[in-house]
Amino acid sequence: MSNADLANLSDKLMLTTVVMYIVALVAYAADLGFGRRSAAVAEERAEAKVLVGAAGAETVEDAEPARAAAAADGDAGSQRQRVEWARLAVLLNVLGWVSHLGILVTRGLAVHRWPWGNMYEFMTALSFAAVTAFMIVAVRYKARFLGAFVMAAVVIALGVDNIWLYDSAGPVSPALNSYWIAIHVTAAIIATGSFTVAGAATILYLLKTRAEASEAGVGGGMLSRIPSAEDLDRLSMRVTTFAFPIWTAAIIMGAIWADEAWGRYWGWDPKEVWSFVTWIVYAAYLHARATAGWKGRKAAILSLIGFGCLLFNFFGVNYMFSGMHSYA
Repeated sequence: MSNADLANLSDKLMLTTVVMYIVALVAYAADLGFGRRSAAVAEERAEAKVLVGAAGAETVEDAEPARAAAAADGDAGSQRQRVEWARLAVLLNVLGWVSHLGILVTRGLAVHRWPWGNMYEFMTALSFAAVTAFMIVAVRYKARFLGAFVMAAVVIALGVDNIWLYDSAGPVSPALNSYWIAIHVTAAIIATGSFTVAGAATILYLLKTRAEASEAGVGGGMLSRIPSAEDLDRLSMRVTTFAFPIWTAAIIMGAIWADEAWGRYWGWDPKEVWSFVTWIVYAAYLHARATAGWKGRKAAILSLIGFGCLLFNFFGVNYMFSGMHSYA
């Protein structure tokens, strides 16, 4: 295939990926909402069957088989409904992930370089990293409940990517034609994708604590169907603990690359400054949790400040300031 054909295939795979992620988003939301709700309905129906069976039984012992059979029928029915939504969501998530990987591979082959040399490519790779991080967390920590929220963020990101950031396949600035782009930028992408998952868990934690503190938290609603606030807080910390060393390595490797490209390790470029500010906030978050025993709302707010700095470093710095990284 020619470079133009590969670039065209990459663009078509982008549309395929977005569609799959949108349907996966709907399936995850249905699994979180309707799937869990159907379990409660099935339990009510099972209880009704028990009452009917017990009414026709001569003794309590005679009613026990009816109770067990009704409960089994209700559990089986609700489990089937729940698994169908979950399987659909996971299947489309995986297929979308494969298509997303295809975007990066075909784009890279079309331009004969690492496919994150501009904002469009970087956003595509960042979204891919976020989906990958979510899939790992979903398996490792049984955090499938994050699917709807991560997919929503990824769909919005890819929508912005295609509408406002799209850039046709082509060469990049000579400064980016370096092997460091495969090391420094890749590390930044992995860390940013992981921080995104941690940010989603933190936002859910704050919403969950508010629901638990009010009477609304006792009743129904989607928030009542996700893990406890303590579990969300712990999950956010674990993902942040994984991402922080990678972000640290990205900053160090960026300084080395800057020395090779511009003859200095640090020049107070806006991108460098905000990358370091982000590092400081996340370092403070982890330090406060490890030494001062911070957890809960105070730690969550500090984590969100770090995530806000990360987003500003990506969006705000690139469009509000000019500097050595303006080509990105």
